[in-house]
Amino acid sequence: MKNVRHLVLPMLLIMAETAQATDQVAGKEVFYTSPNQVRERCVALNPMPGASYPDNQQAQADEMCSLDFYDSNVALCPKLVSTSPGTFVYELSNGAYQDKQPTFEKEVCPEGHIVTDKADGPPAAFKITMNGRQTSGTFSPSSLLYYHFSRYFDTGIHVPVAVWRSMDRKTHAQRVTHKGLQHSAGKSSLKMNHAAWQLLDKAEQQPESYPETSELFTSDRSQIYGVMLHIKGRRYHAEVNSSRRSGWGEGQSRDFQKTAPFQALRSSKPLIDAIREGRKRAAEDPALRKAMANGFGDEQMAYWMQDLTEITLLDYIFRQQDRIGNIDYVNYWHWVDGDQVIYSENKPESIDGKLLKLRRTWLNDNDAGVKKLYANFTKRTQMLEKLRHYNPKTYIRLMKLDQDLKQQGPLFEYLKESFGLTTAQFNRTVQAIHDAAAIIRSTCEAGKLRFDLDPDTFFRTGSAPEQRLSCGVDNEA
Repeated sequence: MKNVRHLVLPMLLIMAETAQATDQVAGKEVFYTSPNQVRERCVALNPMPGASYPDNQQAQADEMCSLDFYDSNVALCPKLVSTSPGTFVYELSNGAYQDKQPTFEKEVCPEGHIVTDKADGPPAAFKITMNGRQTSGTFSPSSLLYYHFSRYFDTGIHVPVAVWRSMDRKTHAQRVTHKGLQHSAGKSSLKMNHAAWQLLDKAEQQPESYPETSELFTSDRSQIYGVMLHIKGRRYHAEVNSSRRSGWGEGQSRDFQKTAPFQALRSSKPLIDAIREGRKRAAEDPALRKAMANGFGDEQMAYWMQDLTEITLLDYIFRQQDRIGNIDYVNYWHWVDGDQVIYSENKPESIDGKLLKLRRTWLNDNDAGVKKLYANFTKRTQMLEKLRHYNPKTYIRLMKLDQDLKQQGPLFEYLKESFGLTTAQFNRTVQAIHDAAAIIRSTCEAGKLRFDLDPDTFFRTGSAPEQRLSCGVDNEA
């Protein structure tokens, strides 16, 4: 279950920024028309300059934007798990509910959780912004930012492909919100979920009743908008998400820094020695020792270390306050082909050489970032300052991003024009990038940063030689 204590908003009306995020996003557009003759829009945002987008991810974006909510083989169900009022978007082209959208929505949607055997596999999630006194906190542009910036940094962590989507608010209220209200009512485990459906129901009837109207509705108030993405994976236990015994917020963020991979990142020793030191220190905590009892090899630790440098960087930049406890993974088989590490969910039939199943991180839950009212626990607990190992390519890309923003180059313009951010949100994000770069650069200039974090090379060769790198920006990524 999602960490439910991730936002407290007793002063929402006072704290609301005067300017609000908008529906002004830029990219490849697909249009649909609702039964009320409202023109809806799906947008696959323009690629970020210098970013790497695999062909399969571009295809996923196109596929999500091809989903017509009014097709007889597309069903919409209210999300009746966790805390936010999302929508599951199912395809029904095969199976018992083919061409039976209304029947599926009547018979299957009340189950609330994700179903796969009655549809064409897992659904897409349509997630909106929602911040209320009794609700959890979500901000839909945050998921878009995480996806595109993960491609700029060419991360090893998997961040779901995300597209912008709008829908006729009256139709959404009828098909989704009213059912969400009905099926979440009276269930103690869905108290926050029900509160969110209540707030959304009121807003869809009277858009101006929601304080930050433009973050939830299009400029003409005819549509609700958010993001669509596919979520995948299982939740890590204490081995990565930490024991979380110290409570929500700063407490669990400090617990996170006691895990084996984070302890290894804090070690000033060479990579292999740091990995072993990280395991040893983590084992001093009974909960972490138990979580690591099945054994996680040096290769797994190297990938986790890289993952944590990427998570902490993105979370620092985007003020993500709901990370610890919400990190997921998918198992992949890894092997070497020539000078490349190949990985697949399916075990190959025959491989000469090393073949390992490793957990690869999926960062699915990225919707509690960017807004000023969200707490930046990565910054508060000084995670970046404690890192002693870094991937040289990640470092170079961060320095180049920092330089571009200072010069107001292509990345500056992209960030400014693509995501519908307010001037204040844009400025805070730019400043956070400058601050993150300054922290990592100062560690480098102090001679405390080892550029030896290259998990693919470590997997292939059993070692990752430390690279010599200028702390400036005159390096090639």
